[in-house]
Amino acid sequence: MKSIHVIGAGIDGQEAFGNQALERIREADLLCGGERLLALFPDFRGEKLLIDRNLGDLVEKLQRHQGHSVVLASGDPLFFGIGRYLLRNLPDSLLEFLPNVTSVQYAFAKIREPWDDAVFLSVHGRGLQKAIDRIMANDKSAILTDEVNTPAAIAKALLERGRSGYRAYLCEDLGTPRERIRISNIIDLAKTEAAPLNVLLLIREFDDEDQAYVPTLGIPDDEFFTVKKLITKEEVRVVTLAKLKLRHDMCLWDVGAGSGSISIEADHLLPNGRIFAIERNEECRRYIKQNLQKFNTRNVQLVEGDAPQCLENLPDPDRVFIGGSGGHLWDILKLVDQRLASGGRIVLNAITLDTLTSASEFFGNAGYELEVVTVNISRTRPLTSYKMFEAYNPVYILTAVKD
Repeated sequence: MKSIHVIGAGIDGQEAFGNQALERIREADLLCGGERLLALFPDFRGEKLLIDRNLGDLVEKLQRHQGHSVVLASGDPLFFGIGRYLLRNLPDSLLEFLPNVTSVQYAFAKIREPWDDAVFLSVHGRGLQKAIDRIMANDKSAILTDEVNTPAAIAKALLERGRSGYRAYLCEDLGTPRERIRISNIIDLAKTEAAPLNVLLLIREFDDEDQAYVPTLGIPDDEFFTVKKLITKEEVRVVTLAKLKLRHDMCLWDVGAGSGSISIEADHLLPNGRIFAIERNEECRRYIKQNLQKFNTRNVQLVEGDAPQCLENLPDPDRVFIGGSGGHLWDILKLVDQRLASGGRIVLNAITLDTLTSASEFFGNAGYELEVVTVNISRTRPLTSYKMFEAYNPVYILTAVKD
């Protein structure tokens, strides 16, 4: 009777196979695997098939073979392994999986660190961008690297995004006589050459300043680095975020991000989302980078350039906040209208009647459901003998919902 068993090898080679796995291998008449794994069974009496990069040959062989087949894999075949490919190309009723300890589990055990709260990533044959986004969004990450996306390349990408606060464990050649675990920081890791067979563990390090900031709405204005105190005021920021009606996995464009205050506050509301802070002013971008680092943001990516041109390559938004337009309001709104799905929201803050009138006209012509709220803020003046109020310019908050 035809059967295909996909068996994971442990970290110590043949000694780490269980009795059930060894029995399945003895019963097989076709043994498939990489060179290192096949070499663990020199006395196997059946046919051996070396698995190379062309997995199509493996599938074709398994489809033709009518006996008992075993495919050897590393660790858990369904954990960034060959199992997913086989399930896509063979009837799942033929496949049985026997997992083993993965290199990631072994690495966490070696550094004496729980791994149930970690995110697991593979950059084999993939770009780094999404992996870096997920590393930044989590406190603990395990990454399987390749010859292009090396630990050093990952460290450099994190540094480019202003992230250096991680303790790095470079776990090389696990389970072999050459096994080595090196502990370093991101800056040193960027200069480190790693063994081809490695697992990279990154654990975020917090200091007292990091722990001071908790996910609450209404961060005081004075906490932000800004250009001449040009910032969406705390109270206006809270109303703006309420009007955006963010859900945990949305994509938000923050156009004219200024100090990045809206993006930073939204970061706590979008734990599984993506936020793009778009800013053309170089001085503002410098302050945004400082604020992103200070508030330990996870899902915010700074986009440098002029809108609407720099918006072309961003993923479609679910929500858009416009805090500044650089004189290109209608051009920005036209592009946003093309990319925003039905039911999407645009929230725009205007401090001049010109902007209010222009935006209202666009939304009216485009068939949006429009609401305008005027927010007047007055605060008591600090360090004065009398409790007097200081008034700020009114802000018009436009909320436009696409039909």
